[in-house]
Amino acid sequence: MTKKQDWFENESFWAQYAPVLFDAQRWAEAPTVAEHILKIIGTEPVSILDAGCGPGRIAVELAVRGARVTGVDLIRPFLNAAHDSAVDEGVELDLVQADLRSFSRPDTYDAAISLYTSFGYCDTIEEDLQILKNIALSVKAGGWFILEMTGREIAVRDFTEGEWFERGGFTVLTEFSVEGAWEGLRSRWMLIDENGRKIDHVFVQRLYSAVELKRLMMASGFSSVEIYGDFDFSPYNEKARTMVLVARK
Repeated sequence: MTKKQDWFENESFWAQYAPVLFDAQRWAEAPTVAEHILKIIGTEPVSILDAGCGPGRIAVELAVRGARVTGVDLIRPFLNAAHDSAVDEGVELDLVQADLRSFSRPDTYDAAISLYTSFGYCDTIEEDLQILKNIALSVKAGGWFILEMTGREIAVRDFTEGEWFERGGFTVLTEFSVEGAWEGLRSRWMLIDENGRKIDHVFVQRLYSAVELKRLMMASGFSSVEIYGDFDFSPYNEKARTMVLVARK
């Protein structure tokens, strides 16, 4: 029996939506985010697993700052883009095309990161937990894991039924609805280019509260998890910009 392809395994989706998801603003944020990560895990030469590295915007910045970075992603064009960016910056990345539900390198990395809401898209919580277990397995004893994503609390606070904006050369129309009892957020993104051509895609992100995700991370093999509202260690409260969990193995 052929395994069902999850939407996030579809290379054509990422090729079409990359200009919107990874626009100039996202790239401009990368140096600051990389600096924050190294402040947490230390600036000595470190090995870092970027779990879901995408086109390498953070991986390259970490490598520029002396880290040895392995970037793992399912999407080959993203890995190719990360390679090209690394070459342009004169750094090396270890780039691996793999599924995080099965990828692990036991006791290999000083730290792992999963940023920009790259987590929470599997069909089941068990699959999400398996990803966390694989990451925990790959991190050395005493190592770090930094996970950043939109938490349920922020999704509830900032919920809107839709909006439109211009980004990456497209007019973007979005529609949002809630799955279950705030268990997930269904997003429909419609892109319209300058010639009027339309691209339409729907996907669901599983929503975790901060406490739920902390429990999953503890169950996956981490010994402690702290929760923040940004990379500057601000509290995860009603003013939080995002959800940042900092775990120690």
